Order: sequence, then structure tokens, then C-alpha cells
Amino acid sequence: MSSNKIQATSLALFCKVVDNFGDIGICWRLARQLQQEHGIAVTLWVDDLRSFRRICPEVLTDVEVQEILNVTVRHWRNQDEVFSVDDIADIVIEFFGCDIPPGYISAMAECQPRPVWLNLEGLSAEAWVEGCHTLPSSHPRLPLTKHFFFPGFTSKTGGLLHESALEELRGQFQADQDAVADFLARFGGASTEIASLNVSLFCYPHAPVAALFEAWQGGDAPVTCLVPEGVATEAVGAFLSEEAKPGVARTRGALTVRVLPFVAQPDYDRLLWACDLNFVRGEDSFVRAHWAGKPFIWHIYPQEKNLHHVKLRAFLQRYSADFESVNALSLRWNDADTENVEERASWPALWRQFQADMPSIARRTAEWRGQLLANGDLVSNLLRFVGSLQAEVEKTGV
Repeated sequence: MSSNKIQATSLALFCKVVDNFGDIGICWRLARQLQQEHGIAVTLWVDDLRSFRRICPEVLTDVEVQEILNVTVRHWRNQDEVFSVDDIADIVIEFFGCDIPPGYISAMAECQPRPVWLNLEGLSAEAWVEGCHTLPSSHPRLPLTKHFFFPGFTSKTGGLLHESALEELRGQFQADQDAVADFLARFGGASTEIASLNVSLFCYPHAPVAALFEAWQGGDAPVTCLVPEGVATEAVGAFLSEEAKPGVARTRGALTVRVLPFVAQPDYDRLLWACDLNFVRGEDSFVRAHWAGKPFIWHIYPQEKNLHHVKLRAFLQRYSADFESVNALSLRWNDADTENVEERASWPALWRQFQADMPSIARRTAEWRGQLLANGDLVSNLLRFVGSLQAEVEKTGV
């Protein structure tokens, strides 16, 4: 991509919350990085402040406009608001194809120069993404062009969200075993739990958690499963024999399940860094699991006609083609191994094989992280693309 510097001081990011925490999680990280590392004045428009508050306790749910960590947050209530050219940012990003207010688009068309308009797409490892990355799309009526920007796992995509200080922070934390133990102890874990295999569990309600718990419970090695409040409540509550509230824990066989309070994003990152294995879901926690450098299993957001299974297999082909245990457990976790059901391995067998492979999987994960880092971070790549578009307009006047 071009190395042209951007001619922009303001950016509007529009987020509609579909996956409770994934959408706003991505947009909040993006907004913070744009402001903190690049000095851009960011306005984050979000329609669901309650979900936002779960990952950022500073959010007030009953105000229209607020300032959080130097980012302006606006409650996006409807599509009918009227805007003037003075309201329009230099860069406008709609996340995952959300329909931004028509009045905002009309005002964009009246600006001179017109803002750079991007659709930040969802993450996929499918090959077609490379061909669609940065493609333009002309508005059917107005003199505006929107470009599609795809995050991804190769140099022909926009890369992944990754703050400039993340590697140093993670490395320092993981190298300090006392810091790791102190962090886990904050949630009430005893020393025996901290010394066991620690697993974080973040999944959608339909995940086969009960079957996984049964495999862990009957295993040979102790496992401590750390579950944020509100995750897999039915299966967790059944294991605990009581409501799954923060601080509640129970041990059955080799398995201890402990419920954690929902934490802000920086502490969630530390949880991933501290655990030996992470079950993650959607997009935001999925990306953070890559940077944690620990083995992980992805619960992908479900789509009609099982299109999410195609995306899952595309990712596994890139990440773990040589690890049958990763592929087998991932496919079962997502109910994607529906062929030859009679020949499927049992949950205890799946877990035993995966556990035996974990040292090798950890080495593969570290190698994979290095490959992703070589692609550059999404924010820097995005701003370079914006700069190239602005340079073209300056050159051609169009």
C-alpha cells in the first residue's frame, strides 16, 4: 500500500451491535488506537450502550454524548437525524455494512473535499477476501465512493487489530509468574487451581459445554475453567448446582469451574495471557487469542445455511492444517463434523489427543503470531490506504 500520509484529523465510526460484545469490542479497540497512536479525533456512534458498558465500565447508558479516553461516544438512536457538512468527519467508517444515517450520507456528498468512506468488513480467512479488499463501490445517486476494507490473515488484506505496545505488555506479563498468579488470585482461585491447567471459556449459548465439562471432569489432570458471568449459564449452572454468579466455584472430579465477573478489555487480554488454553468466540476475543500466544479454540458466530462452517474450515486450513487434534476439537465444538457421525471420536478421546498435542500447538501458535505480525496492524494499514485515496484525489481532482 501507499506510504502517503493522511490528510485527516477527524473520523466517525458507526457500530451496530449484533454480536453482543464482538462488534463493539472491535470498534472500541479501533477507536482507542486511532486516537491514542495516531492522534485522530474519533467519534464512535453506537446503538447499544449497555453492551458497551460491559466491556468499558466508564460508559454511561443514559447520555447522548460522552467523552471516554479522549474518544467521543454518541448514542446512535435512529436514522432520521439531520446533518450539515460541519458534522461530517474526514474519514467515515461503517462497521460490517451497517446502514449509516441517510442524512449523514447526504451531507457527505456536499463536502469539499469529500470524506473517505470505508466499510470495515468482518474477519474471514476465505481466499475471496484478498480479491475484494479495497474494492470501490459507487453510490447509486450521489457522487460518493465507498471502499471495502477487509481484516485478514495475509499480506493481501488489512491485517488484524494490534496496538503498538501489545507485544511488550504481553511479554512482560507472561514472563512474571508472580504477576500471573496474582492476577488469577484476584478472582478467588486457590494455589491448587492456579497450578492446574487453566482454561478460559467464552462461547455462545449453544456450545456443547456440558460434554466438554464431562470430559474434563473424568480426566487424569486437574483443569480449572474460568467462565465470565453470563456465558454458558445453563451448563455452568448445572455443573455448579446453583446460579452462576461471580465468585461461585465448584470442583467435581478433575474439574473446577469458577465464575468470573465480566471484565474490561485490558483485563480480558490478561486473562487470555494467563490461561494455558482459551476458548473464544466471534471476532474480537478470537483476534485477541491470536496475540495471547496460547492454544485456542474458536466458537464462530452462527450464520444461516451453516456458512460459518465454511469460514471455520478456511481458518483451520491456514492455522492448523497439520494438527488433527485442533481441527477435530474445533469442528466438534462448532457442530461442523456432521459427516460420518457414527465414526466420530468421543469427547474424552478428543480432549486427550488435544491435551497431548498442546506443547506442539503452542509452538505453532507462536509461529502463527509471527506471520500475522509481519502483515502489519490493521489501523496502520487502513490509514495508509486512506492516505493513498486522498493522494489520488489531490492528483486527479476526482
